[in-house]
Amino acid sequence: MYAIVEIAGQQFKVAKDQKVFVHRLQEEEGSKVSFDKVLLLDNEGAVTVGAPAIEGAEVTAKILSHLQGDKVIVFKKKRRKGYRKKNGHRQALTEIQVESIAASGAKKKAPAKKAAPKKEEAPKVAVKAPAKKSAAKADDLKKIEGVGPKAAEAMVNAGLETFAKVAKADPAKLSEILTEASSRLAHLVTDTWPKQAGLAADGKWDELKELQDRLDGGVEK
Repeated sequence: MYAIVEIAGQQFKVAKDQKVFVHRLQEEEGSKVSFDKVLLLDNEGAVTVGAPAIEGAEVTAKILSHLQGDKVIVFKKKRRKGYRKKNGHRQALTEIQVESIAASGAKKKAPAKKAAPKKEEAPKVAVKAPAKKSAAKADDLKKIEGVGPKAAEAMVNAGLETFAKVAKADPAKLSEILTEASSRLAHLVTDTWPKQAGLAADGKWDELKELQDRLDGGVEK
């Protein structure tokens, strides 16, 4: 029996006891995780295809370790401009081992209750509210290493538009915001973002640069 399941924005073909490397997960080593976005199940030739996911299906796995992948060199050059830039990147990964594949039995989330329709009331005279003061200008969150335009947009939409607010946020909450915004942002490691944001909020740019020089893929060396 095997399944095709979506984990942290990627699709994998998995079977029981198989070990898989996926984008970094937030859970600790040794803990168990379950994934309910099962797209296809093959049970001894009986194939079930989801639309897009199979209702009730679930893949359970155990986290073996957190690690980093091989270094990838990113080299940029502009002709006749004298511009050269070389960076290294090591992807943050998690090794998991599949423990079970269930075709049914996954817990369903309770549907949200619809609000009861309100009784019609007599029309009220509209009163214009005083104009609100324009909101404070958002900080450039892309100065945090690991934050690109899409990640910055997701945090601003979630109400974290300044360094001070990001500094007070929990890394797990930041990962949840990114995952809800786009599955392509689920792999980003947010562990050092609040610390970086705190230094930026206090104007400690030299200390921020020293910290970022020690980072590799968002993880402190």
